[in-house]
Amino acid sequence: MQLAELTIEDAAKQAAANWQDFTCFWWCRKKEIEEPENWAIIYTHNRDSGLLDQSNAEVIAEALKPFADTEDADVVFESHSHWAVGHIDGFSIRVFKNGEITPAFRRYHELAMSMADYPVLDESDYSNREYEATLENIPIAAWRLKNEFELPDDWIGQVYGWFSDHDCSAIENVDDQGGSPSEEQLAEAFNALGFARIE
Repeated sequence: MQLAELTIEDAAKQAAANWQDFTCFWWCRKKEIEEPENWAIIYTHNRDSGLLDQSNAEVIAEALKPFADTEDADVVFESHSHWAVGHIDGFSIRVFKNGEITPAFRRYHELAMSMADYPVLDESDYSNREYEATLENIPIAAWRLKNEFELPDDWIGQVYGWFSDHDCSAIENVDDQGGSPSEEQLAEAFNALGFARIE
């Protein structure tokens, strides 16, 4: 059962020392902290994560940063290597301190419940990531076609704007990696924008 589906008390009990159940895992920090059994490891994203996981991970990190920027921090951001995904990132969090649930874990539990109700923690951040990813994808999708046209310096922005006005399907988020127009859609945009073909 997901932590968000549990009361804060039950979630804390389930989360504490969760790292002991990880297979093929060695947590080097357990030797550096007192009562490591009161800590949990929460992963938020990995090398291949989509835009939503990246966005939510950033929001969670910002929300938990105050608990990490202290001398006796209750949150430590971590990145662990993994044979399948290269690396997996998140944080270790102190769940219990002096027998009480820490404010840090309470804050994380609030965020987890919010994601359970609606998966996007910050619409603006997620939308910006979709936009930036699409701008990066357009020249990749046009790798062959762009050699056939004389393109202005701002051609990517012009093409995105044309798609926004005339063919939104070309910039719809695909597989949570941003929009990726087809060559046919790009050719239509190039011609409509009046980009001259190279003779």
